[in-house]
Amino acid sequence: MKAMRLRAAGQPLRLEDLPVPSPGEGQVLIRVSVCAVCRTDLHVVSGELSHPTLPLVIGHMIVGRVETAGEGTRRFAPGQRIGVPWLGYVDETCRFCRRGLENLCVNARFTGYQIDGGYAEFCVADERFCFPLPERYDDLHAAPLLCAGLIGYRALRLAGDAQRVGLYGFGDSAHIIAQVARYQGRRVFAFTSPGDTKKQAFARSLGAEWAGDSLTPPPEPLDAALIFAPVGALVPAALKVLDPGGVVVCAGIHMSDIPSFPYDLLWMERQIRSVANLTRQDGEEFLQIAPRVPVRTEVHPYPLGEANQALDDLAQGRIEGAAVLTIA
Repeated sequence: MKAMRLRAAGQPLRLEDLPVPSPGEGQVLIRVSVCAVCRTDLHVVSGELSHPTLPLVIGHMIVGRVETAGEGTRRFAPGQRIGVPWLGYVDETCRFCRRGLENLCVNARFTGYQIDGGYAEFCVADERFCFPLPERYDDLHAAPLLCAGLIGYRALRLAGDAQRVGLYGFGDSAHIIAQVARYQGRRVFAFTSPGDTKKQAFARSLGAEWAGDSLTPPPEPLDAALIFAPVGALVPAALKVLDPGGVVVCAGIHMSDIPSFPYDLLWMERQIRSVANLTRQDGEEFLQIAPRVPVRTEVHPYPLGEANQALDDLAQGRIEGAAVLTIA
């Protein structure tokens, strides 16, 4: 099979010929159709996430069809379309799993990080961590739901009942979750890089009632701020425009250092919290909600061999919505 493979942090992916993997017990072999490109992939390639299993096939927003199944599998039939997310394995026995916090499992393993992912023609996945996909979406438009959508949904859940929601960094996650927030009756305020009027217009087209740059105060205080851009300086900026009792949710797996800020910004029971990974419950809930909204995903397809270009376009902010590698 063809695969785009990472051999060392900081190096471009290389197109290689690899053996088709065999599914083990409880696993399915998937013929990959598409794999969306995530900012986490950038962090893996750059070495900002420091413990990948190298050499590695990255990618964790995978859509494909079951080719064969290993011993003991029973959830999916050959030919069935499924999606594979970031969370690829938990032990189900550790202190976090026993409390329903499998996203914090001490032995968790992640697709495209410790497990070969979807920048390839085939991959294997634990069937417990695969999802059937809504028929409403074709493969290309379903792929971003599997991380951009799922992480955005978990971040929105952690915002509680917030009505005025600010989205900082209007990329793949924010463009999906803005639609969900509006569907839930919330008000959306979008924050982009200074001068990015194109993304501000994009945000308004998806239901944001206000869009401006990340250092401009919105017209009224926020109940919650969801930060998708990996920029630590946005945390105190968001606190400044947060109402008492509000929450800042940092949705990325990696962020630059948060600068010091006066305690007065945090006082009045404001909170800062992070999102770590996802749970299967998040996936099941979100994939039921998405077609009801209905969520529209903006996608930009690239051939598998142009994965490095897709990553660079994402890093440079050239994409509205999500980049998706077309493989099958």
